[in-house]
Amino acid sequence: MSRSHPDKMTFLEHLEELRSRLVRSALYLAGGFGVCWGFHEQIFHFLTQPLRRAGFTDQFIYTSPAEAFFLYMKMSFFVGIFVAFPLLLWEIWAFISPGLYRHEKLWAIPFIGMGSFFFTTGALFGHFILCPLTFKFLWGFAGDDMRFLPRIGEYWSFYSWFLLGLGAVFQIPVVIFVLARVGLVSAGMLLKGWKWAILGAFVLAAIITPSADVVTQSALAGPMVGLYLLGVLIAWIFGKRRDRDQEEDEKDAVSEGAGS
Repeated sequence: MSRSHPDKMTFLEHLEELRSRLVRSALYLAGGFGVCWGFHEQIFHFLTQPLRRAGFTDQFIYTSPAEAFFLYMKMSFFVGIFVAFPLLLWEIWAFISPGLYRHEKLWAIPFIGMGSFFFTTGALFGHFILCPLTFKFLWGFAGDDMRFLPRIGEYWSFYSWFLLGLGAVFQIPVVIFVLARVGLVSAGMLLKGWKWAILGAFVLAAIITPSADVVTQSALAGPMVGLYLLGVLIAWIFGKRRDRDQEEDEKDAVSEGAGS
């Protein structure tokens, strides 16, 4: 059975739709950057706190005259991503929604809400817990014969990609929610693959975390396994019930056919 009206759009119309939504997404990011630029100094102090919590009390250094200015811009854009993220998710949902049945389109708010919540939660987990733990561990190798003078650009590169990776990883329940709603996965299917999920969590943690210590990797892999189990619960609650959803799909198809 076909979806609502994807066949009524040509390939070029899909490309035009994608282009317009990418343009709007870029405008949202620009707006988020503009808002955050007004607080760039406060943002700098907040985003450098993980290293302070690890025990660093000295000043950061930079070696290029324009480095501080561009760093403020990068940090403002980074936080602007979080500001604009709900709107970005809305554009994603609006792009795929024409291929959904009418009752499935009602899941837009849970999709946007869950996606924004888990993306922010992943970043906060990295900022307050995982980054200070990692910095403290790595810093411990210096000993008394070396002095740590971090270059701010290198710290920022380390920190920003770390948090974006965590934000992406924490989308696991959201991805499972979408896949369960369209009937591609089920709670039983996910439970059968729990061993592979645990293995995948530790492999992904080893890729994301910059240090090779077991403590830091376990601090990330543990929540990932928890997110997978949460996804199992979400799939069980919100998963596609074949008989009920098939009946709703048929009603939607009939009503759309009558209206066309």
